[in-house]
Amino acid sequence: MSEIEPLVRLTEELQKLPSIGAKSAQRLAFHLLKQPREDVDRLRDALRDVKERVTYCSVCSNITDRDPCFYCTDPGRDPQLICVVEDPHNVAAVEKTGDFKGAYHVLMGALSPLKGVGPDDLHIKGLLQRVGSDEVREVILATNPNVEGEATAIYLAKLLKPLGVRVSRIAMGVPVGSDLEYADEITMLKAMEGRREV
Repeated sequence: MSEIEPLVRLTEELQKLPSIGAKSAQRLAFHLLKQPREDVDRLRDALRDVKERVTYCSVCSNITDRDPCFYCTDPGRDPQLICVVEDPHNVAAVEKTGDFKGAYHVLMGALSPLKGVGPDDLHIKGLLQRVGSDEVREVILATNPNVEGEATAIYLAKLLKPLGVRVSRIAMGVPVGSDLEYADEITMLKAMEGRREV
């Protein structure tokens, strides 16, 4: 079979997605080829809408389609309690517990000198401004329980404690070396309940 340029291009683009190798990309490309035009058009529209309409909250840096985001404008949430996470998908992991009713702050990564990620590459300044200007009583450090997440939590604790705010770390109910997005509701709830002061 000779190579068909649009199919090759689609396979190459799909292969750029996380966890998609050459074979999976090829299977997805052939699957899309077999789908009705309307289904493919809906997928195309959804991809375009994500890029055009989804942005980052000017307050907490979470992804949103309105600014400020739902979590920052919800009057039922406690703005004096901020949960700091590495990435937007970690917010969903905490929300699964149904128990946390505070605000969030998304760092957009974790400190990783080996990968060239330093403090200036993360949304730390915004967190410090929030804690300094708002009447925040506690900051919960819910970074991932791996080397980068621990280093980030320790670094943030050193910056936040002098501001007079209580700084706590989620308990290690979440397995060390894993990501928060893979934690089930009970594990995440226990981790939040068992948080400790840093």
